[in-house]
Amino acid sequence: MLALAASPLGLRTLVVDPVADSCAGQVTDLVTAEWGDAAALAEFAGRVDAVTFDFENVPAATAERLAAQVAVHPNPRALAVAQDRLSEKTLFRESGLNTPEFAAVDSRDDLAAAVERIGLPAILKTRRLGYDGKGQFRLKTPADIDAAWAALGEAGAKHGLILEAFVPFDRELSVLAVRGRDGEFRTWPLTRNWHVDGVLSLSLAPAPGTSDELEQAAVAQARAIAERLDYVGVFALELFVRNGELLGNEMAPRVHNSGHWTIEGAHTSQFENHVRAVLGLPLGDTGVRGASAMLNWIGELPDPAPVLATADGHWHDYGKEARPGRKVGHATICASDAGSLRAKLVEVGAGLGREEQVAPAIDVLG
Repeated sequence: MLALAASPLGLRTLVVDPVADSCAGQVTDLVTAEWGDAAALAEFAGRVDAVTFDFENVPAATAERLAAQVAVHPNPRALAVAQDRLSEKTLFRESGLNTPEFAAVDSRDDLAAAVERIGLPAILKTRRLGYDGKGQFRLKTPADIDAAWAALGEAGAKHGLILEAFVPFDRELSVLAVRGRDGEFRTWPLTRNWHVDGVLSLSLAPAPGTSDELEQAAVAQARAIAERLDYVGVFALELFVRNGELLGNEMAPRVHNSGHWTIEGAHTSQFENHVRAVLGLPLGDTGVRGASAMLNWIGELPDPAPVLATADGHWHDYGKEARPGRKVGHATICASDAGSLRAKLVEVGAGLGREEQVAPAIDVLG
């Protein structure tokens, strides 16, 4: 999607991926190489004017190696911080954003002590290489401590673990933001998100029922984090709302699923603005064209006909092999206003046989 956004700007793109059938290779030139292949990376750096990434598990060392030869945005430090949940939560608090209680866990005894301090329920997570619900174990009672350590202790020995207090939140929001090389900062309207088994299922923008004060606070937090990291490009700040209070959950140092609706629903998509930011071009308008809902397809694609038959319904097939838990595509439904969007979602949900997936958005759209 970044390559598709770059093309109308007259830009050529080149992608590095360890997988030969990378979906980006369908639309742009592809170099198949491992992240640690110094020769391939050096050749790649010599062929481009700027480098970015759309996957936070690219090793920070790879970004640092490339940064010695060519401009890399976001910078390797921002990538490294976002790769480590402990560093990330620490950054949030240093930037003035509250978070759920957390503690570093490096041993079975550490876990027991953290449970004693934080309380239960809580979630044990790998500090690194975990996203979309991967590398997590929910503890409900002290009897779960041994099972949690058995499940994640080996991963913890390599990268460390973090125990986070379970948050009975009211809703989940994300701030989708972009910062240019010159420090210009813009955000799209707040997006409301729903997850199933830790994977994003549905996004709605602009987030209904959000006060101006809450939106201003969320934007201010995103700006503070971006400036602290000297961040360039698009990022998503995922937030919990609990009793009107914002709590920092995660930061994605890249374009993000919860911003996919911007392709059709905003004047400038997250992908185009990321390209503009990375290359030092003026940022585009982040205003919306109306109301939008994004439906994420996990595991396999449904029949596209109900979406394509809907006015202002848009289909995205990533060209990925279907398998359980994998994001293989999405659809965006756009409308002039919230009421029209609700009516379309009722129709599309019934046509797809996915009434349950669209129900949360229908409920909040009234």
